[in-house]
Amino acid sequence: MGEKTVTTVEGRQGPTNSPIADDRAGEREPGRLRRLRAPRRPRLWFEILLIAVSYWTYSLVRNAVPEQRPQALRNADWIWQAEQHLGIAVEQSVNHAVNAVTWLVVGMNYYYATLHFVITLGVLVWLFRRHPGRYAATRLVLFATTAVALVGYYFYPLAPPRLMTGGHFIDTVAVHETWGSMASGNLKNMSNQYAAMPSMHIGWSLWCGLTIFALASVPWVRVLGLLYPAVTLVVIVATANHFWLDAVGGMACLAFGYAVAWVWYGALPYALPRAVATGSAPVLPMKV
Repeated sequence: MGEKTVTTVEGRQGPTNSPIADDRAGEREPGRLRRLRAPRRPRLWFEILLIAVSYWTYSLVRNAVPEQRPQALRNADWIWQAEQHLGIAVEQSVNHAVNAVTWLVVGMNYYYATLHFVITLGVLVWLFRRHPGRYAATRLVLFATTAVALVGYYFYPLAPPRLMTGGHFIDTVAVHETWGSMASGNLKNMSNQYAAMPSMHIGWSLWCGLTIFALASVPWVRVLGLLYPAVTLVVIVATANHFWLDAVGGMACLAFGYAVAWVWYGALPYALPRAVATGSAPVLPMKV
């Protein structure tokens, strides 16, 4: 079917390529790529395995980065001085003010230690159940954000304010003995304490907030989605775990994650179809 015949000078018929056949051959490979990029229904067992392996790999790589304490402290001093020049160095004032209210600072310590994981996993489960067509693309944003953050940890070791020498910050976790924190007790030896830039508390919480705001149908839930990263920003500063500029680094990583998803799927995750086809033909992404 891909050939037609023409009569030659000698009167014999010979094959010649059909333009339609050429077009089909040229589109075959892009078609395969398009099918590969199309949203598909996620599989529960695969997602659980993928998230578990990915987080284990992330923790392994993050903690394998050499704890370059002298360089991390120098970088912290530089950032603190830069913020003072910019007039945004309010971390110390916030840290001391919150520490004066015991119930508040203890609550923030547990907020920092737990919600980072609980809400992120909760949003992933919600996406899996209610927005399967957007799940893979939105998950890709989170994974790409986290992956590029590892580059920052390796090339720019940074001590959090609470570990600065002469910074006069209060280590609220140590003072109030927060149980279960990766920055206290024996657990601090299992986590790289000098990987503060970029802040994945901000990267992940902003990912959660934007996802909830874009996809939730209940107005007050959308408002809570936006409040979550805002409260997280206050918490990471008040507990002296991060500088303001660490949050900027986390937002930059998230922007990279969205760019990766946009390049791969041809649209932002929230513009993709909510559902996916149940048959063999995948639902293709909408154009933006």
